[in-house]
Amino acid sequence: MPSAEAGSALNRAEEIDPVYLIHAIIDSRWMIIVITAIVTLFASLYVLLETPVYQASALIQLEAKQGNGLFRNLGQILTDSQPLSAPETVLLKSRLLLGKTVDDLGLQIHVEPDYFPVVGRGLARLSGHRPGEVKVRVFSLQARENDVSRVVLTVRDGMHYQITRDGTTLTGTRGERLEGGGIVLEVSEINALPGSRFVLTRIPRLQAVTRLQETLRISEQGKNTGMLSLTLEGDDPQLISRILNTLSRHYVSQNIARQVAQDQMSLDFLNRQLPEVRAALDSAEDKLSAYRKQNNSVDLSLEAKSVLEQLVNIDNQLNELTFREAEISRRFRKEHPVYRALLEKRSALRKEKEKLNARVNGMPSTQQSVLRLSRDVESGRLVYQALLNRQQELSISRAGATGNVRIIDEAVTLPEPVRPRKLLTVLMGFLGGGMISTGVIVLRLLFRRGTESPEQLEAAGISVYACVPAASCVEKGTLRRIKSRPDTLLAVAAPSDIAVEAIRGLHTSLNYVMAEAGNNVLMISGASPGAGKTFISTNLAQVVAGTGKKVLLIDADLRRGYIHRLSGGEEGEGLSGILSGRCSAGQARRSTGQSGFDYIGRGRALSHPSGLLMQPRFAGLMEQLCPQYDLVIIDTPPILAVTDAAITGRYAGTVMLVVRFGKDSVADVMASVKRFEKSGVKVKGCVLNGVVKTAGNSYRYGTCYYDYFPAENEKDGDA
Repeated sequence: MPSAEAGSALNRAEEIDPVYLIHAIIDSRWMIIVITAIVTLFASLYVLLETPVYQASALIQLEAKQGNGLFRNLGQILTDSQPLSAPETVLLKSRLLLGKTVDDLGLQIHVEPDYFPVVGRGLARLSGHRPGEVKVRVFSLQARENDVSRVVLTVRDGMHYQITRDGTTLTGTRGERLEGGGIVLEVSEINALPGSRFVLTRIPRLQAVTRLQETLRISEQGKNTGMLSLTLEGDDPQLISRILNTLSRHYVSQNIARQVAQDQMSLDFLNRQLPEVRAALDSAEDKLSAYRKQNNSVDLSLEAKSVLEQLVNIDNQLNELTFREAEISRRFRKEHPVYRALLEKRSALRKEKEKLNARVNGMPSTQQSVLRLSRDVESGRLVYQALLNRQQELSISRAGATGNVRIIDEAVTLPEPVRPRKLLTVLMGFLGGGMISTGVIVLRLLFRRGTESPEQLEAAGISVYACVPAASCVEKGTLRRIKSRPDTLLAVAAPSDIAVEAIRGLHTSLNYVMAEAGNNVLMISGASPGAGKTFISTNLAQVVAGTGKKVLLIDADLRRGYIHRLSGGEEGEGLSGILSGRCSAGQARRSTGQSGFDYIGRGRALSHPSGLLMQPRFAGLMEQLCPQYDLVIIDTPPILAVTDAAITGRYAGTVMLVVRFGKDSVADVMASVKRFEKSGVKVKGCVLNGVVKTAGNSYRYGTCYYDYFPAENEKDGDA
């Protein structure tokens, strides 16, 4: 059993280093080429068949708001009057504007040729086929709101068409409204050949708006520039330009309508206030006139006139601040610097007004009364005149409203599609194929279980006596001959094959190993089915017989043995017949035609032969046959599959285990050895069969074999 050092060495042998990975990639180069070619081919097909996507763009300028007539001069005290792009971006993508665009362009109605699914559109585009065009002005269906209804329209000629829906067929005429079967349809134009089929689809209005919201992109060029860039992608270059232009016009119209509505609200407010202000002015004038008549036309002194002018000016400023506060309060809190500046200015004016009122209180009572009445008249007159002026300004502004947005660039569609990017897509497919194939190789290396070198087995404490490469069949026609005649052994058909040379090396090693064995019986088994134990057994027997020794090959795989076929014999009585007492060893033994090479086949196949192998007849058979031959080889079934090999191994002086390269793991081999040991059978070593020479193995472990054969023109000459 392996020690701790052997386990550590085994782990080191299982590590993947970069150089080994490179060699493994070189070994799998054809797989990489195939996978990369397939992925690149699919990427090329995608580029050819995918519908091109175009992009249209427009540019809109958003100017700073100037306010209406009531607040025209508000910008003098506002410090952040930059255009607000974020709210306008949301407005542009609102259902209000996009819904109008959908209605104007009929985006709920989709008319497209009836293409073959998935690839039909691409094939039609590649072939240059133009299916024509059908324009629909009105299309409605009696269906639930969220249903997507489909109608097939077939062109009969330039004036007539036929529609089909759920088995119902109707015929219509261009320019006339067709009603029937829950369908209302009006075709405005037909530009297609007779027999052309088109699919009419109507989607809900909200779904059409949502699609526009998902594909419309709005961004501001620069920071606080007020320049909004609108981009839209679609497969119809003319349609996406019309959508952007229609949306831009609706946006400008909405902006103008909003300003007009704001001016109208202010105008309505002035119209309500003007009669009240005029009545207050008339009342103040009447009071002043009556007071002067009562007091014989008292005139104001120069000082009083000066104070009056200052008071009227302060009242006028306070009225202006009141209007400004109404606008500022809608945009800022009282803690904002702009709002605080307004309040501070109002406080200063009120203090100044209190000082002037104190001066007025120091004047004679007649002068005080005349001054206050005159102040009311002058203030009322200024307010009334200001309101009249602003009423006229609002009327002019409403009549000539232009809004604070304008279209700088009309929508233009780029002539080249933005997707798919042909060269980039094909390049990504090429790189992706390479990455996928390389990933497969790395995963295969990470999760590999099979033994790939003798060092792995030796690190686990198991001796390796031979590495048998996969047969190369170097002689011309050998492979074809073996396939046509399954009874031909490799050692006979291709005696110079590298696999046969490796078996000769195994024979040499066995001469030294079996010299110390208790008898001349060699049992060959495998860890699992497919290890190649029968291949090793039969060809080893042929090689030994070729040296002039007598060899007996016994097929102890009583379930699935087929040595009788490889040796050219027929299925008859064999080992099962000997153990059952139906025949003797002489009757079951047959010759292969090679001098000194006899075999005993399995005989009749049995499902449970373990009982026969445990009978004394098998031991007696070994005692009878061993003296008659130089070497007795017993081919047994895999030890991990059945226990027959453990029973047979008790009569063998030497036990060899065949391990399949790349298939049987080290753990399987160790489990096989342990199972033999539990039955009292000691495994002398193993044979690594089917070794494939790769760049990775040559780099990491060295090679198990070398080629040393004469050239074709030197085979009959001296070496």
